Amino acid sequence: MVSPCPREEAIMEQCASVEREVDKVLQKFQTYGQHCEQSLEELLHYVGQLRVELASAALQGTPLSATLSLVISQCCQKIKDTVQKLALDHKDIHSSVSRVGKAIDRNFDSEICGVVSDAVWDSWEKQQHILQMAIVEHLYQRGMLSVAEELCQESTLNVDLDFKQPFLELNQILEALHKHDLGPALEWAISHRQRLLELNSSLEFKLHRLHFIHLLAGGLNKQLEALSYARHFQPFAQLHQREIQVMMGSLVYLRLGLEKSPYCHLLDNSHWAEICETFTRDACSLLGLSVESPLSVSFASGCVALPVLMNIKAVIEQRQCTGVWSHKDELPIEIELGMKCWYHSVFACPILRQQTSDSNPPIKLICGHVISRDALNKLINGGKLKCPYCPMEQNPADGKRIIF
Repeated sequence: MVSPCPREEAIMEQCASVEREVDKVLQKFQTYGQHCEQSLEELLHYVGQLRVELASAALQGTPLSATLSLVISQCCQKIKDTVQKLALDHKDIHSSVSRVGKAIDRNFDSEICGVVSDAVWDSWEKQQHILQMAIVEHLYQRGMLSVAEELCQESTLNVDLDFKQPFLELNQILEALHKHDLGPALEWAISHRQRLLELNSSLEFKLHRLHFIHLLAGGLNKQLEALSYARHFQPFAQLHQREIQVMMGSLVYLRLGLEKSPYCHLLDNSHWAEICETFTRDACSLLGLSVESPLSVSFASGCVALPVLMNIKAVIEQRQCTGVWSHKDELPIEIELGMKCWYHSVFACPILRQQTSDSNPPIKLICGHVISRDALNKLINGGKLKCPYCPMEQNPADGKRIIF
C-alpha cells in the first residue's frame, strides 16, 4: 500500500477539520429537533388540559375563579419562556453554522477564481447564462421540477418547452417505477421499441419480466393471469431464453409459495432498483441525454483538477511565465480524471504531441501509422511524404482520415 504524500496528508487533515465542524452542527440540529418536538408536545398537552378546564367552567356557568386565572397566567408565561428558550437554542445553531464557514476559509484557499486568467473565460453574461442553464438542467434531471421553474422565473431564463419535455416525461415514469407501477414505463418502451432494439437494449423485456414476477407474487390467484401474460415473452425468446425458462419453472412452486422455493430470488426488491437504473440509462441514451447531469460531472471533475491547477498556477507565478497558459480550449498539462470521465476516444499526435480535433484530425498513412493532419503537412517534402516511423515514402493524398 502506497502511503500518502505530505500534501495529501495535509489536505486530508483540512477536510477532517471541516468535517468535525459539520458533525457538530448536525449533532446540534438533531438534538435541537428532538428537544423542540418534546417541548412543543408538552406545551400542547398542558394547553389542552387548560382548555378542557375552561370549557368545563363555561358549561357550568360559573365565573372564572382566581385559581383558574392564575393557571392561565402561568400557562401564558410558560409559552413565552418555551418560545424564548427555543429561539435562543436556534440562535446558537447559527453560530455553529458560521464556524463551519470559518473552518472552510481557514483550511482552504478561497481565491480559486484566480487559478485561471480572466482572459481564458468568455464574457460574464455568457458565463452566467451557461451556469444557469447547467443548474436548471441538473434540477430537471433530478426531478426537482418546481425548483427549476422557480429558478427560471427569478433569473428570467427562457427555457424552451422542447428542452423540458424529455425530463418531465422521464421523471413521471421514474416516479411511477418507484411506486412499483410499470404501466407508464412499458407504454414508453413499446412506443420506442425499434429505437431501443437498435441500441441493443433489453429494457422492454426486463419490464415484462418484472410485471410477470409481480403476478407470480400474487400466488395461485394470479396463476392464470401470469400464464396469459407470458405471451409477451415470445419476441424475446431467442435472446433471453434462459431467463424465460427460469420464470416458467417458477410456476411449479406457486402452490408452496415462491418465497420458500429455489426461485425466491425473483422476489428480491433489488429488481426494482435495477429497472430504474436500466430505464434511466437506456432512455437517456435514446433521447441523447447524459445519465449524469453536466453540472455533476463538471463539479466532480473540478474537484479532481483544481488542486493540480492551483499547483500549476504557483509554479507559473514563481517562474514568471504567465504566457504559458492563454488558450481557452486546453490546459497547460494533462490532468487524469479517471475512467469514469472517459466519454469518447481521443488521439494525441505522436509527432506534434497535440490532441487531434475536427480541424486537425488523425490521418492513417498507407504503412498503418497514424499522425495528425498538421504533422502530415509539415512532413511533406517535394510532394512526397516519408513516414516518421518507417522508411516508406508515399503520396500525402493517400492518407485516410480516421474517426474514433
